[in-house]
Amino acid sequence: MKLDHASPKDLDLSAQIAAAIRDEIVSGKLIVDARLPSESELAEHFAVSRPTVREALKRLAAQSLIRTQRGATGGAFINRLSFAEAYGQQITTSTLLLSMNAVSFDVACEARYALERACAPLSAARRAQDHLDRMRAEIARQSRPGLSDEDFCASDVALHRALVDGAGNPVLSYHLAGAVEAMQPLMNMITFTARSRGAIIGLHTRIVDAIQAQDASAADAALSELADYTLTLGRDVMAAHAKGGAA
Repeated sequence: MKLDHASPKDLDLSAQIAAAIRDEIVSGKLIVDARLPSESELAEHFAVSRPTVREALKRLAAQSLIRTQRGATGGAFINRLSFAEAYGQQITTSTLLLSMNAVSFDVACEARYALERACAPLSAARRAQDHLDRMRAEIARQSRPGLSDEDFCASDVALHRALVDGAGNPVLSYHLAGAVEAMQPLMNMITFTARSRGAIIGLHTRIVDAIQAQDASAADAALSELADYTLTLGRDVMAAHAKGGAA
């Protein structure tokens, strides 16, 4: 592990140390469950103070790349990062990218449904009863009288999350976490005042019926209709806001 103290690009030594250790993990030089050198040894190796090393280790722990154990046999160990643990980071990153780069509603909508439609055939072929039960439960939840807009939106996300997970592919679930749980809330926020819950529930029911029947074509058709409906709603809402602002 090497550190460039003179690097003008990044003067934060703790970040450089964390990056150096992360590179060793990614390359496979540091394997899962391997014990890192002690703080003192790392400080000597990188020629920095122990507090700087400690901050670097905190960065790695925040990314779930290492875990710490106390006691005589304790220390910092390379963690096995699971897909579930990485979901949160993926969602946070996607949310930040969308908000900081002012991604348009049309672009977000196109990306989200293109990814989900690509996933639907696998979900139709592989879905387990648990995934069907989760989707049916969300449809029942959406049909409750008096359900708040916030809870309806949360249920909407949960249903599509179950559809994605039904594909039985953790890599797809990881990549689609950002699409479903970052893009979808953005779209819900824009369209919730104008959309028909009945129309949404009807399309959701068609999607789940198709997934249960393992009819990939029907699932794709219903998702396509939902995409068109969402896109039209979003454009109408934004046009109304623009007209109101101009007035």
